[in-house]
Amino acid sequence: MKLFQQITKVLLKLVCFVSPTYAIKMAYKALTYPRIRKKRDHEIAMLDKSEKETIKFRHFDIQTYRWGSQTNQKILLIHGWEGQAGNFADIIEALLSHNYYVIAFDAPSHGHSSTGETNLFDFSDLVAVMIKKYECKNLISHSFGGVATTYALCRNTDIFIEKYVMLTTPDKFIDRIDEVCQRMGISNKVKSILTDKIEKEININVKDANVSEFVKDVNVGQALIIHDREDKIIPIKESINVKNNWPICSIKEMEGTGHFRILRTKSVNQLILNFLS
Repeated sequence: MKLFQQITKVLLKLVCFVSPTYAIKMAYKALTYPRIRKKRDHEIAMLDKSEKETIKFRHFDIQTYRWGSQTNQKILLIHGWEGQAGNFADIIEALLSHNYYVIAFDAPSHGHSSTGETNLFDFSDLVAVMIKKYECKNLISHSFGGVATTYALCRNTDIFIEKYVMLTTPDKFIDRIDEVCQRMGISNKVKSILTDKIEKEININVKDANVSEFVKDVNVGQALIIHDREDKIIPIKESINVKNNWPICSIKEMEGTGHFRILRTKSVNQLILNFLS
């Protein structure tokens, strides 16, 4: 596998040199067409237990899920990039055992929602739609879901969230571009052109698209970040920087949960329940 990846990088570097335009198209597609990952059996089982509804959002059919009684306290779950609602299966089970009404969705071009070109801002605008549709006052996000959610909240300050749990969070959106370019072996010159293309399309300077800036303008009562010290996907320093720019936020540093196992760890579930209660 490593040899294949090395060969692929060499070929992509050659593409950058021979045809920068084609390399930009490839990198842009990697940024705007999320990969669909295989679901675990317990994720499928949890989704099967939900009440499902498909809603229209722009040119997408969005799959939504609900568990529990509508008379209970509501909580909205926001998955990460290339994730899906089933990623929260263990957390959903814990929340249901404490009588929460749980709501989740598959973002555009994720999970069982319809596919097509998408980006952070489609994702973020959908988060705002879901919060308002279900009048949620409590949120849990994972990974990139934190970027989409904080951007949604800073653009919609009429939304008040009582309690918000972030299970790891990136800080700088430009790091996502860097990660894709590094994975694909894209040159700095091509990356610069790609960044210009993205900025023109979304009308924002990507260097300013930082969670540590978004949180300064959100309307949240209390926030908690839970992050593993050895997270190999998102370094904990990113969450620490977000926390340092957000006075109402605290952080709990974990060990042995990594970036994804944090969603399936009982001690993390207990931290969430304690915070929400």
